[in-house]
Amino acid sequence: MADQDIEQAVARAIDEAPPRNFRETVDLAINLRDLDLNDPQNRIDEGVVLPSGTGQDTRIVVFATGETALRAQDAADEVLGPDELEELGGDDDAAKDLAAETEFFVAEAAMMQDIGRYLGTVLGPRGKMPTPLQPDDDVVETVNRMRNTVQLRSRDRRTFHTRVGAADMSAEEIADNIDVIVRRLEANLEKGPLNIDSIYVKTTMGPAVEVA
Repeated sequence: MADQDIEQAVARAIDEAPPRNFRETVDLAINLRDLDLNDPQNRIDEGVVLPSGTGQDTRIVVFATGETALRAQDAADEVLGPDELEELGGDDDAAKDLAAETEFFVAEAAMMQDIGRYLGTVLGPRGKMPTPLQPDDDVVETVNRMRNTVQLRSRDRRTFHTRVGAADMSAEEIADNIDVIVRRLEANLEKGPLNIDSIYVKTTMGPAVEVA
């Protein structure tokens, strides 16, 4: 159950946002402090599964063969085999387009070496190298989990953003998502809460409201 202060901040951010003729996302802006982000070890880069979901479509592409590829057909947005991977390796523009329109990639562990060879220079700098799928992993379960996942990524910036829901979700649902993210950050940062300067929540076009 999320903190009441978080829920109130979310409700205010949604209430104060002017009406729009599209479904707005709700985003979190996190400001860090007392961290040397020039040191890659201090940067935030991890996926967090949101208990209430992201409120948005999350496009997932799976690289797989055989039975895994067949099982992935119904779960993923697109399934690519070794031949398609090799084609992408020879078409830089197509590879960049795929990376831009896809939130997450999943790949059989056995294909990771070839993915690094063909797409490493495109996916690597974008932080989109696939999540490896081990032989015992269920590809459907993995894809479904990733549909509710957001990536927290600070790179070398003190301020970074992440999606926490959609404006038509309840304030309680969004607050639960924020609570999970904040707890994860506090657990992983060197000085815990002391490394968090401030946190703001806002809709796509609405005003930012500080989360107490």
